[in-house]
Amino acid sequence: MADEANLHRGGVRVNPLDRRGRAISPVVLDAAEEVGRRALRHAERLLIDPAVAANLLEEAAATVSRAMSTRSSGQHPIRDLNSYLFRAFIRRVNKRLKQELLSAESLRIHARHSPNSIDPRPSLEKKILIDEFLMHCDQTTRDMFWRRIVGFSWREIGRSYRISSHAAESRFNQTLQKARRKLGLR
Repeated sequence: MADEANLHRGGVRVNPLDRRGRAISPVVLDAAEEVGRRALRHAERLLIDPAVAANLLEEAAATVSRAMSTRSSGQHPIRDLNSYLFRAFIRRVNKRLKQELLSAESLRIHARHSPNSIDPRPSLEKKILIDEFLMHCDQTTRDMFWRRIVGFSWREIGRSYRISSHAAESRFNQTLQKARRKLGLR
């Protein structure tokens, strides 16, 4: 994660590993530090916490590093690494905002279904539990979760991943059980 001191001085120091432990190549690390200030300003305009934005930048840098290392010589090279990295960051920011909107919408739906409740703590506790759960899941399971929240059937979810509805539901439930064990809920 980016140092708080560097964030306050206006510069961004990106770690050579993202929060998941994925390595960032030196070339991409330099590019991330160059676009860091601009990326944080953009995220702050969207009301995203600078520390969260720094994590998103590190994740984007790790993803770009992995993409560069797996490119074969026959594929098109990245012409402008800074722009490519910034765009990868923007995609992550947009995905984060979309998840927050879906989460807020699910809380609103829950509040509509329980109008007698004056105490907001149960809704907040559910949101915290959902966020904790999603932190322990892979990207596919998170996507399945959000699709279920929005109203997709298991059949539609399975079709989008080219698996059966039973396989999609089974994969989700297995990941749910693992997350419950990690969170100490079972």
